[in-house]
Amino acid sequence: MSEFLVKPDPGDARLTRRVEGTDHEGKAVEASVPMERPLTLFLNGQEIVTMMTIGDHPECLAVGYLLNQGMLRADDTITAIDHDDEIETVVVRTERKTDYEDKLKKKTLTSGCAQGTVFGDLMDEIEAIRLDSDAEVRTSWLYALSKTINTTPSLYLKAGAIHGCVLCEGDRSLIYMEDVGRHNAVDKIAGYMALNGIGPEGKIFYTTGRLTSEMVIKTAKMGIPILVSRSGFTVWGVDLARQLGMTLIGRMKGKRFLVLSGEERLRYDADLAHIGDQGTTPSTQESGR
Repeated sequence: MSEFLVKPDPGDARLTRRVEGTDHEGKAVEASVPMERPLTLFLNGQEIVTMMTIGDHPECLAVGYLLNQGMLRADDTITAIDHDDEIETVVVRTERKTDYEDKLKKKTLTSGCAQGTVFGDLMDEIEAIRLDSDAEVRTSWLYALSKTINTTPSLYLKAGAIHGCVLCEGDRSLIYMEDVGRHNAVDKIAGYMALNGIGPEGKIFYTTGRLTSEMVIKTAKMGIPILVSRSGFTVWGVDLARQLGMTLIGRMKGKRFLVLSGEERLRYDADLAHIGDQGTTPSTQESGR
């Protein structure tokens, strides 16, 4: 039985294109390269933003973006989501009348790839966030998740130039989304959770990208208290995580990781003698799987 509710589909022909080139020996080669296409998001009758995306799960991306930017409230009723692939637009319609013209003028550029932004008073909103102080994460879960995520067929393994985010629960990987920007990948997961009634209780968020302020804020807004990455940290990301009481685990490679916030949630239950240098079991490493 598959662990995933959603996972990457590297065989989807819409997401990559074969491009001719030359390798290090001067030989003609073809490489798979991720697609990047615009998607213009409307909330009711107002244009919000044009995002660059690989193009899958546009409805989840749209809803997650609006939630994480504070333009949708948790109690908003979505009456329709209309996606038109030909004109590259997605329209989210709600019962509540919305008007974000002033808020759109006040935005903060973030360190995210492509067009990551934090609109309006988003920084003020995090002061009201309360994360579950009783949540825990076990090192055995971290190693199991790392193994599953790093060996699952993905666009990253096929073509590179991609960020991935995974919603996890215990040692299970549930929702795995990819995109050209990590902010898009996290928004897709936020949207999927909202559209499918999945709550943050007991959840862990894994990202392949840096643990920046943007990633910490978006994870906190989803109500998830544990954020893990195989990449590193920024100082502002660490400071915000400590302010929010979030567990922040980075540089997760092989047996090694570093916790810079919220270590009290961590339970050291893994036997490192049975963890290989790549975060897999020795038997898996030897078989080459």
